[in-house]
Amino acid sequence: MGRRYEIRLSGTGGQGVVLAGIILAEAAGRWKSGQYVVQTVSYGPQVRGGLSSAEVVISNESIDYPKPVKLDLLIPFTQEAANAGPPLMKEQGLIIQDPELVPRAPSGWVAELPLTKLAVESTGQARMANVVAIGAIGAICPLLDPAAVEAAVAERSSDRLRESFLKAVEAGRRAAESIRDQVVFKMPLSTED
Repeated sequence: MGRRYEIRLSGTGGQGVVLAGIILAEAAGRWKSGQYVVQTVSYGPQVRGGLSSAEVVISNESIDYPKPVKLDLLIPFTQEAANAGPPLMKEQGLIIQDPELVPRAPSGWVAELPLTKLAVESTGQARMANVVAIGAIGAICPLLDPAAVEAAVAERSSDRLRESFLKAVEAGRRAAESIRDQVVFKMPLSTED
C-alpha cells in the first residue's frame, strides 16, 4: 500500500492559502521522481473575504481521487476553518493553530505555532503568515523536503519580495522543527465541541 499525505490550508480569500497550496504542490513535485501530487482549491462566494481552501495530496502511488479523504495536516487561518477541521482529520492528524488567527483551539491533536507573530518577527509583515506556514509544512510533512520547499518559494516570489519570502519560510521551518519532535501521534481526534 502506498503512502498518501493530505494537507489543507483554509481561511478567507486574501490570506494567501491558494498561493501556499500551489507552492507546496510544486515543492512536492520537484523533490522525488515518481512522487505524485494533486493540488485543488475552493473559493467562497467572494474571492477576498470569502472562505477559501487549498488542498495538497502527495503520494508515492498514482492518485485516483484528487481531494483529501482524511487530512494528515490542517492549518486553519480563521476560527471558522478551525471549527470545521476535526471531522476532516485522520485519527492521528495534526492541526496547527495560530493563536492570533484561531483563538479557540479545535479539539484533537493541535500544535500551537504563532504563524502571524513569526511573520512579523522575520519580515515585518503579518501577511506573510501563509509563507511561514509553508516552511512549517515543509518541516513536518514526511513527503516534502525543506530545500525543495525553499526552492519553490524562491521561484514563485517576485525579485522584490524574495528575501522576505525566504526569511518567512526559514522562520516557519525552524519553529516547526522545534515542535515536530514533541508531537507524538497517539491521541485520537475528538469530534466533540
